[in-house]
Amino acid sequence: MKLTVVGGGSTYTPELIDGFARLRDTLPVEELVLVDPAADRLELVGGLARRIFAKQGHPGRITTTADLDAGVAGADAVLLQLRVGGQAARQQDETWPLECGCVGQETTGAGGLAKALRTVPVVLDIAERVRRANPDAWIIDFTNPVGIVTRALLQAGHRAVGLCNVAIGFQRKFAALLDVAPHEVHLDHVGLNHLTWETGVRLGGPEGEDVLPRLLAEHGERIAGDLHLPRPLLDRLGVVPSYYLRYYYAHDQVVEELREGPSRAARVAAMERELLTMYGDPELAEKPALLAQRGGAFYSEAAVDLAAALLGGAGSPYQVVNTLNRGTLPFLPDDAVIEVQAAVGANGAVPLPVAPLDPLYAGLVANVTAYEELALDAALRGGRERVFEALLAHPLIGQYAYAETLTDQLIAHNREHLAWA
Repeated sequence: MKLTVVGGGSTYTPELIDGFARLRDTLPVEELVLVDPAADRLELVGGLARRIFAKQGHPGRITTTADLDAGVAGADAVLLQLRVGGQAARQQDETWPLECGCVGQETTGAGGLAKALRTVPVVLDIAERVRRANPDAWIIDFTNPVGIVTRALLQAGHRAVGLCNVAIGFQRKFAALLDVAPHEVHLDHVGLNHLTWETGVRLGGPEGEDVLPRLLAEHGERIAGDLHLPRPLLDRLGVVPSYYLRYYYAHDQVVEELREGPSRAARVAAMERELLTMYGDPELAEKPALLAQRGGAFYSEAAVDLAAALLGGAGSPYQVVNTLNRGTLPFLPDDAVIEVQAAVGANGAVPLPVAPLDPLYAGLVANVTAYEELALDAALRGGRERVFEALLAHPLIGQYAYAETLTDQLIAHNREHLAWA
């Protein structure tokens, strides 16, 4: 089995490598190729990756290359974890929207749209080259904004599934609180990427006992603290929202916090410099503890599980993924991409039935889905008016004066990445 990681020079990669090494019985990788145009980073990450495999006794071969076509040739699955424009672009995404009093964030709001516009054309080019190399290869997208990027891939006919680590993070957290093994926890996870709620937490599988009320009663304070949301809000909702709902439920508070301190991008950039120095240590043969602060917790477990299921291996039959709606949420178009529990196998991901969604959540889901449709259109066809319409449609922006200003700022800050600008 050959797997390729595009964006293999990312500081995330050792987390992925550690998962491949530990879970080799689930996903028996024979060849792993790390592809990245940044030769200096790739050399550091590739060296550490080989040492991790060697220390854990993994027999697989790890190679590195800047040649995308060579890297994806013959691959059974290709994982996408790229960042167009690097941390410098992310820094911009997180700062200029604040000038209008709007959240600056890399996956939602104006910053998220900027990232989508930079990313979608690049990902589609990569996917076409993967299809030419092996039309049966699966593409696993971890590149944000995952929902929009996955919709672009599926709309273009690629064999693709989107992946996010929010659900597996909740699964592990709830399992620890319940003192059970993670595989015993099944989430009723519903919504869009970075716009989801846990409406049930079941023990043993989709039909198991729902213990979410007990979790909220016994551990609500801790769960709310982790989400930086007030405990009474969780009690009133009766569900657990993802951390990203804080951008909607506490928007103005978040804007003030973002204005006060260094951006997440600045902190990550400093962390990446430290990590890359560590990766260059020839004695280091495991992922460093600092990597846990980089983000992407449990990414490796989720990626291994998904790849194994798609490639006919030992992956879990039910997994939370980003895939086509296909009537699952009847108020959305069939070709919308939703994030839900799905049956995953060699033929892809099929969403499990979802209970009718409360209007409190369905309304926001419908609104953001409409924005994502406009955002994808802007990414595919370009043009100032399409960017403006997407921003006007986004519930975190909405006002035409803000949308006008943010449109001009987005284009000015991203002109080098926009072929039409």
